Amino acid sequence: MGTWTKPLRRSLDRMVDAELRERFARLNVDVNAYGYDRWGASCDDQLRTLALLRVLHRRYFRVEAHGLEHVPDDGRVLLVGNHSGQLAFDGMLVGSSVFFDKDPPRMVRAMIERFFVKTPVVGSLMTRMGQLTGIQQNAKRVLEEEEGAVLVFPEGARGGGRVWADRYRVLGFSQGFLRLAKRTKTPVVPFAFIGGEEMLPSLSRGEPLAKALGLPYLPFIPWLVPLPAPVKVHILFGAPLHFDGTGDEEDEVILPEVRQVEHAVTELIERGLKLRKGLFA
Repeated sequence: MGTWTKPLRRSLDRMVDAELRERFARLNVDVNAYGYDRWGASCDDQLRTLALLRVLHRRYFRVEAHGLEHVPDDGRVLLVGNHSGQLAFDGMLVGSSVFFDKDPPRMVRAMIERFFVKTPVVGSLMTRMGQLTGIQQNAKRVLEEEEGAVLVFPEGARGGGRVWADRYRVLGFSQGFLRLAKRTKTPVVPFAFIGGEEMLPSLSRGEPLAKALGLPYLPFIPWLVPLPAPVKVHILFGAPLHFDGTGDEEDEVILPEVRQVEHAVTELIERGLKLRKGLFA
């Protein structure tokens, strides 16, 4: 990290208290002599990030997690849900829920778009925080070698850059996560993220300009500063889904099972929208 980040790191270090260190220690992360895990994540940077996330989680977005008992205390699991929020606040808050609201806490490793990994500074930060490039090999290693928890948004950039007209509508899941679940014998826990559509509502994906700039999308947000609105967030986790097979089945076999997960997420979204009392309460 450059010297320009030192004041920020010092400020975040002051926010890392005994409670946070105790919860992080319960993750039992294997690190080398320099404090980095096998993926290049820095424990110090993870603690700083968690300190900031705690503020966002508890005070700014006031996250309520429902159904966390469906997320296993240990062992491999795929967390699969709807994507929204433009700037990946959904992934961060799902991870913070499993860390702060679940007992025992778990670390969630999110599969992120390759574009963000390659972005200067952003890519380095995501690596330091323990997030991984969204390819099957990485997810497979986390599941099989670490018995870990992996977060996947099968809508990809379509979901992350969705426009207001498509809010809370599942835009179609890819097959990769389902084949991965079969190959690794991993349960799928569906979830719904409620609040992301209103944080940074986009009226357009800005595709012509985005293409010229080499971006997956360029959201048009109806206010000048692209900061998220303090919408109250609800995250609903559903019962685990189990799928038999090798992962090498024909599309005709896989697609109905993908639709089963889509349906589970859609039902959770509908429950979540009925659950909330308003955007900010």
